Amino acid sequence: MSEVLSLKNLTLVRDGKNILEDINWSVSADQRWVIVGPNGAGKTTFLKMITGLLDPDQGKVTAGQTTAFGYYRQEEDRFDEEKRLIDVVKDIAEVVVLDKGQTITVSQFLTQFGFPPKQQFTPIGKMSGGERRRLQLLLVLIKNPNFLILDEPTNDLDLMTLNILEEFLDTFPGCLIIVSHDRYFMDKIVDHLFVFRGQGEIENFPGNYSDFRAYEDSVDVAQKEIASNLATTAKNDWKQNNPTGNLTFNEQKEFQKIERDIKDLEIEKAKIEQLFTDGKVEENAIEKKANELKNIINKIESKEERWFELSSKMEG
Repeated sequence: MSEVLSLKNLTLVRDGKNILEDINWSVSADQRWVIVGPNGAGKTTFLKMITGLLDPDQGKVTAGQTTAFGYYRQEEDRFDEEKRLIDVVKDIAEVVVLDKGQTITVSQFLTQFGFPPKQQFTPIGKMSGGERRRLQLLLVLIKNPNFLILDEPTNDLDLMTLNILEEFLDTFPGCLIIVSHDRYFMDKIVDHLFVFRGQGEIENFPGNYSDFRAYEDSVDVAQKEIASNLATTAKNDWKQNNPTGNLTFNEQKEFQKIERDIKDLEIEKAKIEQLFTDGKVEENAIEKKANELKNIINKIESKEERWFELSSKMEG
């Protein structure tokens, strides 16, 4: 598979907040991703960076030689209010290239997206807000991009347009990245997740959104049990050894970081174990994945030992 986008050692900080921290990521030509995460985690900022609208603080973004971005943004485009709909679209292209090289006229494409021939001669100034957003989407698609980015398309597009968009994306041959909170839309369209957890923490998850939620739910249960067991063990150790003294400032920071590290490692461990369970590890990668799992388990054990030490001291 050819690489259409490469991110190397990317770091991005905005308003004192880590958006990205030493991120390395490559995107292949036929991959379909959705970016999920809480509001303010930096999803839109990230999209602006990979499309060249924003520079990272460190690292490099490299697009493939033939990569052509199509970017549907949350911000509404400005149009000449006096111009007719069909003329605005024809300023971009006279024909539209579809899957497998097939072409249709601009008028046919407008009709396909809910603008019948009579409406195509309507001035932009007389169009509704929803129709203008639909036009904005059309102007992205009509340029025939091979790397399509859709930022929250389900927020502003009506149900009819979303259904048409889904049909269009079913046969779209290029790379696709979507930001969305619409579970149904995501499950139908994508097969990988890029999860923004905040403070520069980003996770790559193979599967659709329903797969991810099921996985998160199972991890939450496991994490609660792990946390409970750790707390019980630490308390028992303290009762036996009765150490004295409180944590220093640096030890407090270390303690908090260890808790986060253990959680991250447990997630990575569960993901690899699930790959083995599902039989999704290729034969030539079994040894490599097994060694990764072993190293993760060793790291968890090492960090748990230090967690016990600090927890006991904190109780003192």
